[in-house]
Amino acid sequence: MIILEKKLICFVNEDSGKLLLRLSIAILMLFHGFKKFHSGIGGIKALVFNAGLPDFFAYGVYFGEIIIPILLIIGLYTRISAFIFSINMCGAIFLALSDKIFMLDPKTGGLMIELPLLYLLSSFVIVFLGAGKYSIDSKLQHYQK
Repeated sequence: MIILEKKLICFVNEDSGKLLLRLSIAILMLFHGFKKFHSGIGGIKALVFNAGLPDFFAYGVYFGEIIIPILLIIGLYTRISAFIFSINMCGAIFLALSDKIFMLDPKTGGLMIELPLLYLLSSFVIVFLGAGKYSIDSKLQHYQK
């Protein structure tokens, strides 16, 4: 068992975990962003309007669901990008799910806002952890020394 663990250390380390976390939430969010890019953001505009916010806030969804995930994937401005991602998820929860925050899904028993909450909390984890060595941030930091 100890031999196996020593061999795994070469591949399974904290930097690999940071990369996997970044890729997981960013790639999954890109699906949402591409859907909105191809289908439009009419539904988002309606949610923004109903919340009494200016129309241009709706266009932030492209930034939060396409640009920011790409930055997370490549690991550029990772902590800032993850923070913006978390703000985007707070906005999504507020606009689309504020009436369901404390509700449980009768089918699963989980929270109704489980998926956006998972994105939100994962992005906060990235804010604290940073990008790791498999990122552009790491390369830039290396050259600045």
